[in-house]
Amino acid sequence: MVKGFLRDRMALFFIFLFPLLFLVVFGLLLGSPDDDRTKIGVVGDGPVVTALEQTGALELERHGSAADARRKVDDGDLPAAVVVDGNQVDLVFAATDQVAAGTVVGIVSGVVDKVNLGVADVRPVFTLRTVPVEDASLKPIQYLTPGILSWAVSFSGVFGAALTLVSWRKKQVLRRIRLAPVSTTTVLTSRILVSIGTALVQGVVFVAVAMLPLFGLRLTGQWYLALPLLVLGTTAFFAIGMLVGAFCRTEEAASGAANLIIMPMAFLSGTFFPVDNAPGWLQTVSKAFPLRHMNDGMLDVLVRGKGVEALLVPSAVLVAFTLVVGFVATRVFRWED
Repeated sequence: MVKGFLRDRMALFFIFLFPLLFLVVFGLLLGSPDDDRTKIGVVGDGPVVTALEQTGALELERHGSAADARRKVDDGDLPAAVVVDGNQVDLVFAATDQVAAGTVVGIVSGVVDKVNLGVADVRPVFTLRTVPVEDASLKPIQYLTPGILSWAVSFSGVFGAALTLVSWRKKQVLRRIRLAPVSTTTVLTSRILVSIGTALVQGVVFVAVAMLPLFGLRLTGQWYLALPLLVLGTTAFFAIGMLVGAFCRTEEAASGAANLIIMPMAFLSGTFFPVDNAPGWLQTVSKAFPLRHMNDGMLDVLVRGKGVEALLVPSAVLVAFTLVVGFVATRVFRWED
């Protein structure tokens, strides 16, 4: 079974490299340290410009004249521009981008007020104390790695089972297996073990790539709790693949049906972006998908630092899907066309 799996180079590509491409692309696009800073144009110099640089929230792009900076804003290349001429500070911003405009106006107004207080030597009545804390928010790579890894496991589980069964049925391999002295249970168990081994290798590869300095993934102390989720997730999605393979007659039909199941499930289960801001009814629908629970469990144990208690609900859902869908698949399974 292992030899047959390794000989299929196309399957290896789609199981390992294809999902890994998503991790690399999204990690590069969302992982830049300057992504959180808003770039604005600046003309002139002085204490206001120096204070804007020290905020760390804005990236300043220098321009030689106010006309050049204004042109950048008019063309939509920059959300705002600050023009300093002596004691006069002009802020030009694009009204269409209200989020960026609100951010820039708030920062520039606060900086100008602070500089004015310093120049006037006025003793402030109120004092602000800032206390940084570790919140529960995640950097992009922290969120993407567990989600895309879960999606890769679901992808390989469904496609691997469905396409293998359809191909074996067309080539009469299933018929020969049924007539051979080897039991059906042995063949099915060996195929599931190959899928589980593939999922574990996927996990190692994904985590190793994400932990490169280019991406900077940091695992929690109980990251190893993700291993049972990989095993249970593989069996659940293998059962779904068996069900697809039981109904489809050709590889093309099996591939289309598998895509029809996996791709919508990936987007509705929070694989690429959180679904917390989605409408309430859509969040309820997403909780009916096994991939949603696998994503949540992988996030909790890989990067959120939670313990065994975080595995209870995802494990129960994945086991239930395996039993129910696997039972249905065995009832409708066909050995021959």
